[in-house]
Amino acid sequence: MTFFQRMLASIGFGAAQVDTRLSKNAYYPGEEVEGVVHIRGGQVEQRIEEIYISLVTEYKREVNNSHVKETREIAKYLVSDPFTLGPNEEMEVPFRFRLAEHTPLTLGHTPVWFSTELDIASAIDPSDSDRIEVIPSPEMQVVFDAADQLGFRLREAEVKQSPRFGGRIGLLQEFEFVPAGRFRSELDELEISFLPATEGLELLLQIDRKARGLAGFIAEAADADETLLRLRIHPADLGRGPSYMAGVLAELIQDHL
Repeated sequence: MTFFQRMLASIGFGAAQVDTRLSKNAYYPGEEVEGVVHIRGGQVEQRIEEIYISLVTEYKREVNNSHVKETREIAKYLVSDPFTLGPNEEMEVPFRFRLAEHTPLTLGHTPVWFSTELDIASAIDPSDSDRIEVIPSPEMQVVFDAADQLGFRLREAEVKQSPRFGGRIGLLQEFEFVPAGRFRSELDELEISFLPATEGLELLLQIDRKARGLAGFIAEAADADETLLRLRIHPADLGRGPSYMAGVLAELIQDHL
């Protein structure tokens, strides 16, 4: 190995290459992720200090009364110990981990992806990026089906910065529904967010009532027509299905009209 080859490898030319291969492309929060990191050595021997896979998403942040898109790391998974990769050597490193419970769903325009990097001393780190689909967990699907039974239609889903409710990563995904059924004449919209919970689900609900008369318009201007609620749902209640959950949501909404 010549000095020139080592120098080129340190700036990325003739260095190791990495390709993450997942067992599938769609996962729900909390589901086990499996795959392999395929590595091919470059022109020179290189010491790989570690391989890690980061889970990343985009979110909206308010800046001077406008929104800008930024990226944030949701979780980071170490998938290897240090090893030495020989010239042109090929290696597969298997991995298995659970997708973070607070991973946003890829509904609307919310992207989520894995970013894989090799940590190589004194060199540019090779990387690979793989977008995934994040679908509702079975428990979350019960809530979405219940909202559908009540005539609510999903209008928008977006991830926002939320120091108050966003937990460790400071992000909250809001699902904005419009009423098309029994609450059409009483609500402008219903927002649902899923908060971290040790078991079952915890929901953050924002009920936005329609303005009625002058007093209603004044209340709307002051955001007094909005009610923010937290609802804890136990696993046994989720097991009773969407129809039961629709009744719970309907009663809660009716109590705050």
